Amino acid sequence: MSTTARDGTDHPDRTSGLRRAGRRPVTTRFEIEHIALEMFSEQGFENTTVDDVAHAAGIGRRTFFRYYASKNDVAWGAFDEQLVRMRAVLAAQPAELPVIECLRRAVLEFNHVDPEEQPWHRRRLRLILQTPALQAHSTLRYAAWRQVVADFVAERGGRSPSELVPQSLGHACLGVCLAAYEHWLTDESLELADLLDQVFRSLAAGWATDLR
Repeated sequence: MSTTARDGTDHPDRTSGLRRAGRRPVTTRFEIEHIALEMFSEQGFENTTVDDVAHAAGIGRRTFFRYYASKNDVAWGAFDEQLVRMRAVLAAQPAELPVIECLRRAVLEFNHVDPEEQPWHRRRLRLILQTPALQAHSTLRYAAWRQVVADFVAERGGRSPSELVPQSLGHACLGVCLAAYEHWLTDESLELADLLDQVFRSLAAGWATDLR
């Protein structure tokens, strides 16, 4: 999960929730997400409306909905684009590389966050994992992520993506990722990449006899 790149747009005054006088309105996903994540953290996801976020960013509702289908989608950032990239990373892995190693590399790439973005990424993951109002929406996102894994495993093994092993591996990979995220949120000294690397190497040991 990551956000889009900076384009030099000035930041609003987030301490008041209002745009500073004389500043241009925020018009990029990157900036809107930062404003929204801060507001969600400070006043609660359910207590923050689309209008609140749009007002703080100095944009209209129409601009907001040009970037996001709903308030729920703000928490997930550029998730759909990241899934497309994850498929591409998996497709580019050498055929001789074991399946779990391919998945480990793709997951580490999917979860790469620049150092300056890590505080925001913590807010994002905490919001996704700990906000009851987001759970139904998250279920759909998790299913899409698992399907990317299942499709890759199926293609490499000459199976159908709906078969037990590809689907099971999709669930297993998601499970270890969620465990790593939750552990990361408990201690700011931890590195997310290290945790993900560790759990995927453990997963590889467990599936070594079933996947090549």
